[in-house]
Amino acid sequence: MAMLWKFMRVAKYSKTALPPKIKVRGIPTHSRQSVPSDFAAGVPCSNTVELFGKSYPQDDYSNVTEKILSKVGKNLHNKKHHPLWLIKEQVKDHFYKQYTGRRGNPLFSVYDGLSPVVTVQQNFDKLLVPRDHVSRRKEDNYYLNRSHMLRAHTSAHQWDLIHSGLDAFLAVGDVYRRDTIDSTHYPVFHQMEGVRLFSCHELFSSIKDGESFQLFEQGHRTAHKQECHTMEAVRLVEFNLKQVLTKLMTHIFGDGLQVRWVDCYFPFTHPSFEMEINFQGEWLEVLGCGVMEQQLVNSAGAQDKIGWAFGLGLERLAMILYDIPDIRLFWSEDERFLKQFIVPHISQKIKFQPLSRYPPLINDISFWLPTETYSKNDFYDLARSVGGDLIEKVVLLDEYTHPKTKKVSHCYRIVYRHPERTLTQNEVHRIHQAIEESAVRELGVEGRF
Repeated sequence: MAMLWKFMRVAKYSKTALPPKIKVRGIPTHSRQSVPSDFAAGVPCSNTVELFGKSYPQDDYSNVTEKILSKVGKNLHNKKHHPLWLIKEQVKDHFYKQYTGRRGNPLFSVYDGLSPVVTVQQNFDKLLVPRDHVSRRKEDNYYLNRSHMLRAHTSAHQWDLIHSGLDAFLAVGDVYRRDTIDSTHYPVFHQMEGVRLFSCHELFSSIKDGESFQLFEQGHRTAHKQECHTMEAVRLVEFNLKQVLTKLMTHIFGDGLQVRWVDCYFPFTHPSFEMEINFQGEWLEVLGCGVMEQQLVNSAGAQDKIGWAFGLGLERLAMILYDIPDIRLFWSEDERFLKQFIVPHISQKIKFQPLSRYPPLINDISFWLPTETYSKNDFYDLARSVGGDLIEKVVLLDEYTHPKTKKVSHCYRIVYRHPERTLTQNEVHRIHQAIEESAVRELGVEGRF
């Protein structure tokens, strides 16, 4: 699963401004400032992209496709009885009931309608992602232009929500990544971001002689803490984070769940961890998390607080929990799929019953690469744009360098399979030919068809 926290072992969080008219109130509420699902997305033309009533001038970084624009605003996580909605509602319900303030109000606010269009600053800079970091590459993201993009992670909203005065929140939404094509990767998926900040009193109030402890010190960065944090504070934040996430996974997957933690690296947290669960005899990674980098917290205006953050993929959880084998199914409008998730209670156990398994049709494509920069993701994106969800998988079979000319050739295997019906040879032939022609025209390759 294309989980950004995993990809961003070299680059993680980012921030995004609240859309107009969103008001943060003192009592946590479920924000329904949702992007309408029937919006008019402008088809990319020669010089602008239209999204949500705004025009974005195109430049040398613009690479968002019509196929991707058609997904923007679908908001699968807000469609009642959709499996992603069920997962989101289970998590939200758990946090609302488990964590309350002094007056019994939910401690965590939930934002599931924030615009997916963010600035590069929100998506990377405010999250301390280095300028030369691999996660910023045009080959891996969907840019509207050099300054605006489709968010690559819900972390893009972290800084702004903290800056607005929130200490505890969940942000949910669709995110966009150029990636490989197979049963667990899709260019659009859904994430949930969680953040909790603590004041000195909140963190140490339940500790004996807690008034003598401090959040900050002038020390040294180690593998276990940041230079500005005290070890006592980090240990408590880490304990709270792991306890919260273990309770969450137990709530979703049931009692007796085995959990283990793996040390890792993200630019916006330190120390950082990945959580793995033992599900049906297999260890599966489900989320990334860590103690927030204090530089990020300070820049958002919460200098007197320390906190944790986590990011998880809704598709990942749904595929594990409901045994859904193909990520493309989340976009299906087939009633045989959707009706399986119409249940009276969000926590009801569901075992997905596979649709008829239609036979695959397999075609290979070979071509010489252009002399200028070429990325495999360019071809994957092109294939997805032409073939859409009829393409189940694309695999690089062979890479050959000519001994004399030094030209490089790639051979890809494309597996065509419709999730809801049988494809014909003629259908696949037309699509495959269109991919060949587009590769020559758009990528500048030399066909070996």
